[in-house]
Amino acid sequence: MSNTKKFLSTLAIGIIALVLEFGFHQDRLAFWLVAIIGGIMTISMLIGMIETLRSGKYGVDILAITAIVATLLVGEYWASLMVLIMLTGGDSLEDYASHQASRELRSLLDNSPQIAHRIDGEKLTEVSVEEVQVGDLILVKPGELVPVDGRVTAGESFVDESSLTGESKPIEKKNNDELMSGSINGDGALRFKVTKAAKDSQYQTLVKLVKESEAKPAHFVRLADRYAVPFTIIAYLIGGIAWFVSKDPVRFAEVLVVASPCPLILAAPVALVAGMSRSSRNGIVVKTGTTIEKLARAKSIAFDKTGTLTEGKLSVEEIRVISEDFSKEELITYAASGEQESSHILARSLVAYAKDNNIDLFSVTNLEEVTGQGIQAMVNGKKIRVGKASFAGSTVELDSEQTAVYVSLDAKYIGYITFSDIVRKESAATVKALNAMGIEKTIMLTGDHQSIANQIASKVGISEVHAECLPEEKINVIKALNEEDRPGIMVGDGVNDAPALAVADIGIAMGAHGSTAASESADAVILKDDLSRVSEAVRLSQDTMRIARQSVLIGIVICVVLMLIASTGVIPALLGAALQEVIDTVSILSALRARKDK
Repeated sequence: MSNTKKFLSTLAIGIIALVLEFGFHQDRLAFWLVAIIGGIMTISMLIGMIETLRSGKYGVDILAITAIVATLLVGEYWASLMVLIMLTGGDSLEDYASHQASRELRSLLDNSPQIAHRIDGEKLTEVSVEEVQVGDLILVKPGELVPVDGRVTAGESFVDESSLTGESKPIEKKNNDELMSGSINGDGALRFKVTKAAKDSQYQTLVKLVKESEAKPAHFVRLADRYAVPFTIIAYLIGGIAWFVSKDPVRFAEVLVVASPCPLILAAPVALVAGMSRSSRNGIVVKTGTTIEKLARAKSIAFDKTGTLTEGKLSVEEIRVISEDFSKEELITYAASGEQESSHILARSLVAYAKDNNIDLFSVTNLEEVTGQGIQAMVNGKKIRVGKASFAGSTVELDSEQTAVYVSLDAKYIGYITFSDIVRKESAATVKALNAMGIEKTIMLTGDHQSIANQIASKVGISEVHAECLPEEKINVIKALNEEDRPGIMVGDGVNDAPALAVADIGIAMGAHGSTAASESADAVILKDDLSRVSEAVRLSQDTMRIARQSVLIGIVICVVLMLIASTGVIPALLGAALQEVIDTVSILSALRARKDK
């Protein structure tokens, strides 16, 4: 039975009991009705408490059980009924609060793309998103959801990506631009080529993250249960002393009735769910409440360089033509045309340079990515190779610290293009903000050369650099963190970062242009292409944990004060039971503050 049904059933029983006593003067019948329902509920709670104890955790249900039994034994059955109503009402309210707090997360599931319009020659076929294959041509009509990830081949439109990135401003999409599944098309129809199957697309990755975040319990709930031990002892102590001094067992029942465990049961998880919702609205998907707790206590952070501290694209620095038969513009045109369907960082940089300089690209066919070498394809009737010097037929290679690609056409080497790293404009401010929040140990992990890594580190304020790292070496650096540097955060975006993200205490993936593997390995995913979201994730987590602890302690303090007052006998058991709702409401409203942006 759901918590809401339990609450409504208990309320109905209460109304019937009221009618029996005050309408038909059947007080004994009303007493037995409440006693039987109270007994059933007590047994149910007792079973739940035993299961909690068996799992190695200490719950606070024993207080509620004792209060119900005590009030029944001293004849205060209306107070017992009130405790039952408040407990079931509190559970129902928790469900409602959780539902309200996490609706942004669940909206991802509700809006999941279901169908796609596949273009087969001149025919348009409506298929389920699961049937769409990489390489298919898809039409997305005005106002429709983009079903899978792809790259625009025809049409222009503004696309709303707010459900994915949190960015409310529509993004203009035209030929060769990337489309993310789950974004909403504007007024123009778009044709695009599928680059990822539905199961690997951006939206489905986020859906998977949301399901994980809802399925995994929050660690802080167990932390809150630790408050239950001293709280229960205090309640029994105050009630026992009141009984001993007054010689009246009713006094013991009156104390326990106001010893509401609901702040402990409700406040922490409601605050954490609210914090996860707030993070989602700020472009950060946090998978579990445990992640929020760890982020709030983090002492160190490690960054991958390329695509994380830097923009994930390189700036074209120099175009050098070797062959007299070609100009610089022709070299960049062929190179960018050949790379336009590749997802490699250098490919994205070439294509971006061509777009920024209004260079029209040729169509590309027979594209083949040669692992560790580069790409080869047919462009404008010529066979092009873009990649390493030996792959393109160059006998001379630049210094190993210089990032470059070499280009050949029809097996003739024609020139090379060099690149330089672009540091994100927000990187230095992000590191400074993290330092201000107590994360003073900052590390850079990169496969790049030491001199380049040192230059970037000095620009952004990184204190420790590990260059020329293989993926396993990144893992070793993360594992070697001292206890005083934990919990430690790892931030990355590429497939090679996935192992380190999985090993770190908290893995944060830059998911806007990052790999699916990185996002799946991480504990949190940044949806915007904005590194400052990392410091924002830490700030929101610290704020959430502060509110969670405040809400628990506020409820406990109110309970203790009311217990002390009740021990004097001035609060009747029935009134004490009603005051539980006040405590519950105050605790939940306090916890829901974690949902609001300051």
